[in-house]
Amino acid sequence: MPPPSPSPILLPLLLILCPEVLSYEAPEDKQDVFAGKACPAFLSFTNAAYLAGVTVELPCHCKPEQIQSVVWFFRKHLGGSKETRALTDHHGNSLLDLLSVPHSGDLRSRFSIRLFSLLIFRAGPDDSGIYICGSAHKDFFYGYDLDIQEARTLSFTPRLTHESRSKKKKESQGLGSSQPLYQVFTSFRPWTVCDRCGVPGEQVRVGLCYVHSLYLHVRYRRANQTVASCGSGAVPKAFGKLKQSRAGAELEVKSCQVACQTQATSSKIRSLMAFLGYNSASSSVVPVFYLSHPADRVLTLGCPGAHPNMAVAWDQGTKPIYRDEHLAGRKLSTTPPRLMIDTGHHLVFTPAKTQDSGNYYCWLQGQRAAEIHLLVYAHLGRGQSVTSHPDFPTAMKTVLKSYAAMTAVFCLLLLGRAVFRHLRNTAETHSD
Repeated sequence: MPPPSPSPILLPLLLILCPEVLSYEAPEDKQDVFAGKACPAFLSFTNAAYLAGVTVELPCHCKPEQIQSVVWFFRKHLGGSKETRALTDHHGNSLLDLLSVPHSGDLRSRFSIRLFSLLIFRAGPDDSGIYICGSAHKDFFYGYDLDIQEARTLSFTPRLTHESRSKKKKESQGLGSSQPLYQVFTSFRPWTVCDRCGVPGEQVRVGLCYVHSLYLHVRYRRANQTVASCGSGAVPKAFGKLKQSRAGAELEVKSCQVACQTQATSSKIRSLMAFLGYNSASSSVVPVFYLSHPADRVLTLGCPGAHPNMAVAWDQGTKPIYRDEHLAGRKLSTTPPRLMIDTGHHLVFTPAKTQDSGNYYCWLQGQRAAEIHLLVYAHLGRGQSVTSHPDFPTAMKTVLKSYAAMTAVFCLLLLGRAVFRHLRNTAETHSD
């Protein structure tokens, strides 16, 4: 039974019991963030490295005030300025018909523009390159040197252990001098929080490949001018062996378990909510999403609000989905699992089947963030017939059994009617 709707007269009561509600003040008008930040006179590229599979956001940090819309440009690291091409028009729309491009088949089928920022969904190594925020007249405002690294090493630690956050391995290359030309190392980010609470969960940390050298290109910048990611355009072409080295991104996973923290709520608010018929469970309801998808096609589920450095977990109903069993890239058997968690924390079905229909839950930073009702329906594509569907024999048996049952009932009704008429005629004959 749904909780009773609160009466309008209870709103003043809520304001009286909770005076802090009256303390809300509307935010003051803020100045345009682009008004006080001038674009650099000489365009340089900010180095940004990510693990493959994540959703990358590239903000346009500066633009002239008179520019109301921006255009994003792209070129490969080794490409020249003539190969720079526009990804969007001045309205933020793609210059390519997205309906003609299969999902994940091209860079321009996986990007979106939000508040001048460029979002790249499930970025891959082929998406590495130079991204420039500019105008329709090719006036360039801000640039990025994007390096997407694929995880070459996956490690799983079953217990909590104290591990150093410093670089794990280092290699150098030189010409016999005391100071090498460059040094390659893996820099690890901090461990994420436990991705679940109340039940066993997992923690993840990412290690990305970086190079230290005094000979990096000055146009590609970081806070430390002598350090750049291994796939950056700042790395000179002379460091050819760096591209062929085994140094790469790493992903580490370890188990964890923490207790769920209850949100502190004032006693007055709890009493009022209880009086209105609401309990603590109903106040922590997660948003629900409904999704339908054709069978035998790849399906990717993302957790709403997730960012690359956040802890994300997935449950199939009440069953947790752990990375040590479903992480993409781990060779558990000769056949990869059909249900996988990629390195960008997406739940991937390769492909989705009708039996995958059900409820899925995603956790974000140790708290349930969303509930997804998934319906995978049978889809007949080109070159397929009804008889080729695997459920066709079962469906035919069900139809034939139903037809036979209805025919038997119909025959019984006819027989009963004939017997009734015969008995009635016999009775009338005897009465005469």
